[in-house]
Amino acid sequence: MRKLSKILLLLVASMLVAVAAAEIYAGQTEEKSEITIRKIESQVVLYTIYRGEYQKIGQSIGNIYGLAMKNQIWPQGSISLVYLNNPQYVSGEHCLVEIRIPVGKEALKKAGTLGEMTDVKTLPAMEMAVAVKPQGLADPSPIYAALYTWITKQGYMVTGSCREVFLTNAMSGNYVQMKTEIMLPVQKFTPNKD
Repeated sequence: MRKLSKILLLLVASMLVAVAAAEIYAGQTEEKSEITIRKIESQVVLYTIYRGEYQKIGQSIGNIYGLAMKNQIWPQGSISLVYLNNPQYVSGEHCLVEIRIPVGKEALKKAGTLGEMTDVKTLPAMEMAVAVKPQGLADPSPIYAALYTWITKQGYMVTGSCREVFLTNAMSGNYVQMKTEIMLPVQKFTPNKD
């Protein structure tokens, strides 16, 4: 758990580094990194807002799965983390992450009953720029750099927070051995015609 938490802290910090270093890494990774635009359909998620040091996020992931089981809300897909701020700009105890688990529509009956920072909601359909972090990669900074560069070159703009979907067990604690999809919500850039 501690390794995963430390790696998540590094991952979020890497987002800003990636933006700043996009041009440096673009030539090295753009051809190797397969980036696509994917339409993500609307989905219902059980989520909780985690506030605190990333070293302790593993417990909150376990807690949300426990809450789901207790309330007979059955997970229907891979867990994802949405990074809401950056630890380079806030102290550790103020880091914010939204932990999401896809669930069935019947879970909406529980909306508003699960706690102060935990609920069920419907996410709208959206376009996402998607890149894969393969197993064996410790530092996803080049992927973020290539992703931001590719988005701009393709005429898109980022419209929300970065999401990481864990395709392998997020509870294993070994981020290096996890395969994930790094996703950014995007839309086509249309210049203002004033």
